[in-house]
Amino acid sequence: MAAFSTNTIKQRGAMLLAGVLLAACSSLSVDARIEKASTMASQAGWQEHILKTSAFDLRAYTNNKKPINRELTVYIEGDGYAWVDGQFPSSDPTPLTPIALGLALKQPGGAVAYLARPCQYIGAGTNAACTKSVWSDARFSQQVVTATSDGIDQLKAQTGVTKITLVGYSGGAAVALLVAAQRSDITQIITVAGNLDPHAWSKQLKLQPLTGSLDPVTAINKTSHMPQVDFVGGKDRVVPAALTENFAKQYPANQRPRIINEPDFGHVCCWAEQWPQLWIQATTQ
Repeated sequence: MAAFSTNTIKQRGAMLLAGVLLAACSSLSVDARIEKASTMASQAGWQEHILKTSAFDLRAYTNNKKPINRELTVYIEGDGYAWVDGQFPSSDPTPLTPIALGLALKQPGGAVAYLARPCQYIGAGTNAACTKSVWSDARFSQQVVTATSDGIDQLKAQTGVTKITLVGYSGGAAVALLVAAQRSDITQIITVAGNLDPHAWSKQLKLQPLTGSLDPVTAINKTSHMPQVDFVGGKDRVVPAALTENFAKQYPANQRPRIINEPDFGHVCCWAEQWPQLWIQATTQ
């Protein structure tokens, strides 16, 4: 009986970490979460957009700065508030704290856009396409990838750029890789605490496999020619650094991503706070 209880506790703890760290702020309403992101963006002078794709409306923010070399950096949000108490899918995946938006706001230069994941920041309960599978087992589905790519097309047209750098945080990193594999305009991929091998991740954390999702590992042959930097945190228990390191070993030896390990960082701390310096590190050799 004791062994059963221990396993149960471990599984629930892993699922809790895999969704979001709930803490006291978990009581934030959806409207409050939307307002939080909107305030962050507006205080920085960014413009808000609702991008309409065939399946989902996507929330986006742009900094309206002139592109350098006709390039736009697009930040893709993580999984957000995907789980309640680590056991059940939430009713709305809007993040309690939008980490990718925090990163985007700290980029030191160039044209920048933030792109939320499907069903985040739009009121999932009022959108028929927003079934709970979209942020649980099908979070990396072709439908999600297509909608994200469509959103990038619209941001690209709005800003007049020809090239895209993708930055994906946590689960947004998997989406970034899958999107990149289906596009020809991606010049660089940067991942931050990224879930790049969901199969290995769910197995290690003893979670249910993401049966409705695509596997980023299968995209390696289409992204291996793209410059890629993967940031990992030495104290990250949500996506342990070893998972990213093992993922990188699946690339051809001369085309492996550059891994930058921040030993004192976790899954949340301290990426946004240190992003200006990390951005420079990722974009210079």
